[in-house]
Amino acid sequence: MRWRDLRAGELRKEHVGQRLALAGWVGRRRDHGGLVFIDLRDESGLAQLVINPERTEEAAAVAHGVRNEFVVRAEGEVAARAPEAVNPSLPTGEVELQVDQLEIVSRSEPLPFQLDEENVDEVTRLRYRYLDLRRERMQRNLRLSAAVISAIRRFMDEQGFVDVWTPNLTKATPEGARDFVVPVRLQPGRFFVLPQSPQLFKQILMVAGFGRYYQIATCFRDEDLRADRQFEFRQLDLELSFPTREEVLDTLEGAVVASFEALGRTPPERPFRRLTWHEAMARYGSDKPDLRFGLELNDLTEETRGSEFKVFAQAPSVQYLTLPQELSRAELASLEELAKEWGGKGLAYLVFDEEDEVRSPIAKFLSAKLVDAVRPEQPGATVLFGADEPETVARVLSAVRNHLGRQLALIDVSRDEFLWVTDFPLFEWDEDSKRWAASHHAFTGVRPGDEDLIESDPGQALSQAYDLVWNGWELGSGSIRIHDPEIQRRVFKAMGIDEAEAQERFGFLLEVLRMGAPPHGGFAMGIERFVALMAGEQNIREVVAFPKTASGSEPMTGAPTPIAQDILAELGIQVLPQDG
Repeated sequence: MRWRDLRAGELRKEHVGQRLALAGWVGRRRDHGGLVFIDLRDESGLAQLVINPERTEEAAAVAHGVRNEFVVRAEGEVAARAPEAVNPSLPTGEVELQVDQLEIVSRSEPLPFQLDEENVDEVTRLRYRYLDLRRERMQRNLRLSAAVISAIRRFMDEQGFVDVWTPNLTKATPEGARDFVVPVRLQPGRFFVLPQSPQLFKQILMVAGFGRYYQIATCFRDEDLRADRQFEFRQLDLELSFPTREEVLDTLEGAVVASFEALGRTPPERPFRRLTWHEAMARYGSDKPDLRFGLELNDLTEETRGSEFKVFAQAPSVQYLTLPQELSRAELASLEELAKEWGGKGLAYLVFDEEDEVRSPIAKFLSAKLVDAVRPEQPGATVLFGADEPETVARVLSAVRNHLGRQLALIDVSRDEFLWVTDFPLFEWDEDSKRWAASHHAFTGVRPGDEDLIESDPGQALSQAYDLVWNGWELGSGSIRIHDPEIQRRVFKAMGIDEAEAQERFGFLLEVLRMGAPPHGGFAMGIERFVALMAGEQNIREVVAFPKTASGSEPMTGAPTPIAQDILAELGIQVLPQDG
């Protein structure tokens, strides 16, 4: 027996008069005093079944026992709907199946929530994820994800990239997050880690002569989960030999455009906009700014030297942004709390009313010259100040800027703004370890001409790293890599990694680089972040089939769970009691 001749969503007017079988889930059942209508749903869409007791008493008897989410098979004749019954919103809305035979294939218990129910709490959705995935939103999102990945693969194949699978059991290397550790039964006390990225393997593939590599790689990072983070995620991972930076950026832009076109969306204009890291930080306080609205930062540090307002005069950095409307005291108090949440000591302000008069507790401490320097072009505005260390001011005002953009609907949601951020610092100072750390990773190339700064002034050395940003979300990072083993050794040394440690941790890579390494560079773009933005979602859990919650749990299976003691013993592992 064939379960079905067509999928439910494929039923059309040209099938009228044909005898066909359909199978799927009962989306809705409507009993009109004997005449029963069933919305039959499968992966392709909906079709209407009509069960008339005058046509078949047996099928009518079965239909009265059908409930939502039962799986049924129906066989009958396709008929055109009456003109007044046509549903123009459905592709199948002109026809229906007049049922002669109806079979309940599988029954469903009462559901913990209805599939069309709104505001179901997330834990319930994830506990019954197999039901949640039946819903239109999740079906759409996962199919969109599949279409995007197919488009990316087609584009990469057309560009001559080779899809190479790299190991998921590998050696720990510094990638910026904690590793997931895997014990090895055959070698007690030794461990693999799950890769945070295929970084070293793709570099090695360039030395191996592949020239153009890509992979939709699964990566693992043990870090706090947020809207744009999961323990496991996928990335478009790619690497090229003998590239210019322009070739790498052009490849990524091509993959993005191919994805838009595959979904029938107008692609962003190329080339994408660009800002250096220093420009982005100076104008927006962020290396992933949302360019769909203004509120740029302005520097006031020099103008405040010698100010009577000591908070400004003594701060290493003073910056401000101007909001073209007056804020109330309650709104300003709320922003001050936000500033404190992001590490600021507070948030100073000047409110210029419609008569251009100034309202602020700090106004009396500021000279007329300083007030005039920040006076907005139009009255009825608010100037917000940050005064602290440069990093703190940037972080706080960026958070305030983003908050105001959302809260006051300043963001032009009709626009898609892609941005390349380039020329990142090569190093950043790690206050905890009191040493320099790599801003991206330890294998990022130094900007030509800055090599001597590696030792003499690490904080001023720029890298050949670049990030891709879409509407304020960082999609991914890349760089031209270090291919000279001597430069690599010098970078390690600047990071406090001596020869012995470098050999122990990266000896295999240093050996590879000594065997004829071509110049190479690449990129890694987060697939889930990209797809979430494509789908209009604010959390990547909405485009992942089986995600983890913020606590790191997976409610459907109950993972993670304890492991039996005999298995732990075989692995040579002892679980120590945890305080608290």
